Amino acid sequence: MVMNIPDTWSFDIKEIAENFDDHVKEQLPWYDLVTNAVAHIARHYIHDGGNVYDIGASNGNIGRAIEKTVIERNAKLIAIEKSSEMANKYNAVGEIVISDALNFDYKKADLIVCFLTIMFIHPKDRKTFIEKLRSSLNIGGALIIVDKCLPISGYPATILSRLALSEKLNAGAEPKAIIDKELSLSGIQVPIDINILPDNAVEFFKFGDFTGWIIEK
Repeated sequence: MVMNIPDTWSFDIKEIAENFDDHVKEQLPWYDLVTNAVAHIARHYIHDGGNVYDIGASNGNIGRAIEKTVIERNAKLIAIEKSSEMANKYNAVGEIVISDALNFDYKKADLIVCFLTIMFIHPKDRKTFIEKLRSSLNIGGALIIVDKCLPISGYPATILSRLALSEKLNAGAEPKAIIDKELSLSGIQVPIDINILPDNAVEFFKFGDFTGWIIEK
């Protein structure tokens, strides 16, 4: 896949929205694996008639993955996406809402998913936002976060960085596209500090700087 990488990354660019699936699978070779993991975890928290939020829904990756559970349990999926270009490409079960997730009025939910979302929110707002989401959960509900973290230190940091580059190349990404993408994310994507997470966050995935957690209410 050939896609022009802008100097400054934005989900409001039509070409990015149109080519998002292929692009993200090149840049993040574990994308489908973790999507399937989230769908499996979701089955343990979605109850009959419950609410589910997919925050930063893009074109509906998570919605498609959990569609069977949502339908079987007559749950309501609300997909929140700030970019109108991405929302126009939404193709999944549930209702797509174009909104800034920080200001959205959440109802009580069984499950909230933030899949590669927090790293695009300003660092000053993250801890409060996560607390807001957790307070919106029903007792027994869960918040799933998959995101890029601040890198570890020492030689292992170099090794893991090279591992990520190697896997992107193996997935078919062009070397120039890898570099261009990293540079385009400057100031747009800021890895999260895991210290903003609640103490009960349970890690279920780790690859390089990317990590997935389950946070229960």
